[in-house]
Amino acid sequence: MKHRVLAPIVGILCFLGAWELLVQLNDVRPFVLRAPSRVVDNLFSYPGTYAEAAWVTLQHAYFGAALGLAGALLLAAPMAASRFVEHAVHPVLTLVQVTPFVAYIASVVLWLGPGTRPAVFIVGLVCLPAFAFAAVDGMRSADPAARELLASVDASRWEVLWRLRLPSALPSLFTSARYNVGLALIAAYLVEGGNYANEGLGAIGKKAALFPSTRDAADALWAAIFAMAILGTVTLLVLSVAQRALMRWHVSQRPQLR
Repeated sequence: MKHRVLAPIVGILCFLGAWELLVQLNDVRPFVLRAPSRVVDNLFSYPGTYAEAAWVTLQHAYFGAALGLAGALLLAAPMAASRFVEHAVHPVLTLVQVTPFVAYIASVVLWLGPGTRPAVFIVGLVCLPAFAFAAVDGMRSADPAARELLASVDASRWEVLWRLRLPSALPSLFTSARYNVGLALIAAYLVEGGNYANEGLGAIGKKAALFPSTRDAADALWAAIFAMAILGTVTLLVLSVAQRALMRWHVSQRPQLR
C-alpha cells in the first residue's frame, strides 16, 4: 500500500525536477517554457482566483460528462437490443467522434448563448460516442446463462436492462470514463476561452495566450495548465474509488493471486 502512494509522488517529483533543471540550465525563454517553480509560485500567489476558475471548469466537465453518459445509455439500450438500430446510429456517433469540435464552438455559443450552456453541451457531445460504444459492448457481454434465467422467469425488458445489462456494462463504462476525463476537461477549457463569460480556467488561459511573451501571462498560462492537470488527476482518483465501491462483485476488483 505504501508503494502505491509513494511511487506516484516520487515519479511526479522526479519529472518536475528534470523539467526545472532543463529550464534553468538551458536558460529557456519564459514564453517558450516556464519553470515549474515559477508556475507553482503563481498558483500560490493567487489561490482564490485559480480555485474559483477550477471549480467552474470542473462543473462544466462533470455536468457535461454526465449529460453525455445519460444520452449514451439512452442510445445504447436499443442499440444493444437491435442490430438495425446499431447500424443506423453507429455512423452518426462516428461522425460526432471524428469531427473537430473546436470548429463549431462559435456556432454553439451563438446558438445557446454565453456562459455554462455551450460548455456543458459540447462536453456532453464529445463524451457521448465513447460512452455509447462502451455501453453497447458491455450490455452485449452479459452472461448468456443469466439472460436465459431471466427469460425463464419472464422478466421484462426493463428488468433485464436494470439487473443484467447495465451491471455488465459497468467495467467498459468506467474504462471509457477514464478516456473521457481528458476530453471533457479539454472541451470545457476550450469553450470557456470563447463563450464570452470570462469564467473558468479556459478564460484565464485564453487571456494569457494573447500576450505569451510577457512574464505574468506566461506564468498564468502555465498555472492554468497545472490546475487542469490537478483536476484530471483528482477526477481519475475519484473514478478509481467509485469503481471499487460499485464493482466489488466484479472479478477485476478482487485480490489477484500471485
